[in-house]
Amino acid sequence: MRKSLFTRYITVFMLIIFLSFSILALVIGSNMTIKTFKSKQDIVNRSATSISTMITSVYKPDDGYDLTELKNNVSFSNYIKHLADFSSDLRVFVFNKNGQLILCDEECFSNTVNGDLSDEFLETLDSFENIEGFDDMNGIFTDRYLYYGASIKSVSGNTSVGSVFACSSAKGMNVLLVSTVKTIILASLWVFLATLIAVYFLSERIISPLKDMSRAAKSYASGKFDIRIPVKGNDEVAELAQAFNQMATGLENLENMRSSFLANVSHDLKTPMTTISGFIDAIISGAIPPENQTEYLERIKSEVLRLSRLVRQLLDLSRIQAGDRKFTFEPFDICEVARQIVLSFEQKIDEKNLDVEFNCDEDRMKVIADKDAIHQTLYNICDNAVKFSRPGGKYKIDITLKDKKIHVSVYNEGEGIPKEDLPFVFERFYKTDKSRGLDKTGVGLGLYIAKTIIDAHGESIWVQSEKDVYCRFEFTLKPA
Repeated sequence: MRKSLFTRYITVFMLIIFLSFSILALVIGSNMTIKTFKSKQDIVNRSATSISTMITSVYKPDDGYDLTELKNNVSFSNYIKHLADFSSDLRVFVFNKNGQLILCDEECFSNTVNGDLSDEFLETLDSFENIEGFDDMNGIFTDRYLYYGASIKSVSGNTSVGSVFACSSAKGMNVLLVSTVKTIILASLWVFLATLIAVYFLSERIISPLKDMSRAAKSYASGKFDIRIPVKGNDEVAELAQAFNQMATGLENLENMRSSFLANVSHDLKTPMTTISGFIDAIISGAIPPENQTEYLERIKSEVLRLSRLVRQLLDLSRIQAGDRKFTFEPFDICEVARQIVLSFEQKIDEKNLDVEFNCDEDRMKVIADKDAIHQTLYNICDNAVKFSRPGGKYKIDITLKDKKIHVSVYNEGEGIPKEDLPFVFERFYKTDKSRGLDKTGVGLGLYIAKTIIDAHGESIWVQSEKDVYCRFEFTLKPA
């Protein structure tokens, strides 16, 4: 996986850089070529024109003037020389009216042109008084030149006594273009190298946690949830690693709860069935006298009810997880439901001598909800409150109207819930009484079912507690 991702990163980055520098080289090269061409074109135009004008104005040639006389003119030769020195590759040629070369800059003496002007050039000069192009001038040059030719007029202006050509080689433009492209290529190679290093460390930064997650996922698949991913930095990869660790913690807690649930269910199924089987065998064998059989039948009945409660909770859990449990919303008196539940715990309350307090803002407070579901929720909470209350402690139920919601609160003094257990009390199979010293019948589903019911009503349920002091469960309902 690492190689594949690294290859993808490198390919994409290199392709982007290659295309970017290619476009950059094309744009810069084109602009430089155009600007250099225009600059050279302007130089040759002005050079040829200025020489032609200078000859006409200074030497005032008549219609029969022979430009050959300029060969031995030192001042004119120096002018041509200095003008040619203005640009390193500028060439200046003076032709007579017959197209014969009579004078040029010093450079051309060692690189003489390959002939005289063609009749085509002479006819063009006679017609338009100038000519320009970018070629070999019909074979005069061995390479391509940018040139401009200007006709030299007599003083009368009616006759051409010759022509001046200023030329510039294309080699200079090519050298500049090649040098620019080489510079861009060299810069791109350094950028390629820097990108390769950056992508390597970047991909390593991203891929390393992914590899750790892959190994951890394989470990989780085998049932081992103790591996965690190191969280480094504060970016998306770190957030993913943190979320992965949270998922692992959740899976580990769920696995622990599942194991605890299976152990508890096995115990809760085995104990009553063993008790029932033992009592029935004793009655059948006659080991229990007839006058005591009623007492043992009551015990059998109690164990059967215990099994019934367990099976009912398991069925509720199955229906909730499958989404098959439907709720019927109708108005009913929540105060009356709470009173009936409190009365159903009368015997247990008396056994612990609890100080019961029941408060309602009004005698009748109607809510809109599923009556059976809310009864089950409140019953589970009240059952836990009685079960975990200390003897003689306060046991209080408050039903109040505030913030346009009816709040149902169940308070007891006793065991309480440790602070570290509070975030998990509504999870499936979770039991704070892991030793089963007080909770001998529960399997950790009552509060999970209660929260699922309240959530389905679109309401809230929460808990406040202090270990060995008190515990308060509270949930809201919509008033009718």
